[in-house]
This record gives sequence, C-alpha cells and structure tokens, in this order.
Amino acid sequence: MRHILLYLALSVSLAACDGDNSVRITTTSSNDDQDAGVLKVIDALQCPDSLGVLTRKGLIAAGGTSCVYGGPKGADVVLHLVKLDGRSVDDVLRDFEDRASTDLPHTVARLAPGAGNAPPAPSTTEPTETASVQAPGVDIRARGDDASVNLPGLKIETQGDNASVRIGGINIQSKDGQNTRTETSSVSIDTNDNSTRVRTRAPGAATRMTYILADDQPSNAGWRQVGFEARGPSGGPIVVAVVRSKDRENGRIFDDAKDLVALNVGR
Repeated sequence: MRHILLYLALSVSLAACDGDNSVRITTTSSNDDQDAGVLKVIDALQCPDSLGVLTRKGLIAAGGTSCVYGGPKGADVVLHLVKLDGRSVDDVLRDFEDRASTDLPHTVARLAPGAGNAPPAPSTTEPTETASVQAPGVDIRARGDDASVNLPGLKIETQGDNASVRIGGINIQSKDGQNTRTETSSVSIDTNDNSTRVRTRAPGAATRMTYILADDQPSNAGWRQVGFEARGPSGGPIVVAVVRSKDRENGRIFDDAKDLVALNVGR
C-alpha cells in the first residue's frame, strides 16, 4: 500500500515537472467486508438554518427541492434534490459540470486540450528522492518513503508502513502495511498554470462525486472556486450541493456543503 501511494504522489509530481497540463489518476485495490454506507432515498430536502460556516437564506423551495445558503466572503451554496426521470446519472452530472463551467469560463478555456503552452507548476526534484508540486488546489510533497498529497476531494498521507487516504466520502487506512479498508475510485486532475480542475468518483452503483474548478484569476463576478458535491442511491434521486466561492483556498465551504449532502442521503 505504501508503495502504491508513494507512486501516486510521485507520478503526479513528475507529470507536473514534465509540463503536461493533464494528469489522470486511477487507483484500484481489492474490497473487504466493510462496505460503504447505503445512501437513502428521500422525497424532500432537509435544510437546517445553519451548518458550519453556512447560513440558510430564505425559505426552502416548494416541495423541498432546493434551498440556498450563504457563506464567508460572499460564497454561496445551493442544495438541489434532483430526480433522474429516466435520464442517466452521468447526463445529470454533466449538466451540473456545464453550469459550473459558465461561472469560470476562462478556467475551462485554459484547461481545454491544446490551449497554449502554459508553464509547468513550480517543482523541484532532488537526488534524495524529494519532490514537491504546488498549484491552485494542489499541494504534493514527497520525501523518501513519506508523502503528503492534498487535492480537492483527495488527501493522502504516508509515513513508513502507515498510510491514510481520503477520497470524497471514502476512507482508506493502512497500518504496518496491512490494509484495513480498500475501495476502487477514480480521480482526475487537470492543471494549467493557475487553473485546476478535479473530479473524484467513488465506486459502486450509488453516486458519490466531487467536482471542483479553481483559479487564481477571478471571473467577472469574482468567483475563484466553483463546483459541486453529488450523492444519491442507485436510481436516484440525487442530492447536489453547488458551491461558489470568491476565495480559492476556502475548503471549509466545500466540507460544509458535503455535510449538507450527507445530512440528507448519508455518506
């Protein structure tokens, strides 16, 4: 497990050093008997007056299908209850990605295939097997057998034979080289100069997805980080928290948005 995680950290670092503006990572390992929690089928949203740094604005929409929250520095979160109505969940999630893209159009343009030759993220690689990469939403540090990878929706810490991985709502723990929980998940990361796009998707028929766009350069409306957290049982409906923040580093808003989703359908 340690070597897999270290390879993951170093592969992202080396890709950034080579100037490739698109990195796709897929981690695969065997499942054990600790299955992910079963997500609930709901017919109306729970929208508390406040949760963490978020405060509800106005009333819950008729039928309990949406509610709006405000956060620090003008951030907002809109919680949606979405019925599939015969559509595939991939089509529904793609619509939410498209809507997020309209809030940071210059970010999407920078990340498009062939969109110029942006300089690679600052990085250093030393003979002592030390590497680091810093970019919007990306912080990777590796030294010897130890590594720290922090990305939106993904956190990996390795120290000797001990490892901890968090991908969306999934936790993977390894102690003394022995896996105590493993899953199969996909994480894709695209970076180009000051722009970052991250998708994480958990395994299984249920929906557990995180999508984030981040940029040092704000949009005309001042947004620097947008995206969503989506969860729901197979067949729907799904709950989607759409997040917009004017502070690119404000991960607390995304964390509280995830808690809103989990409050409704579970983790």
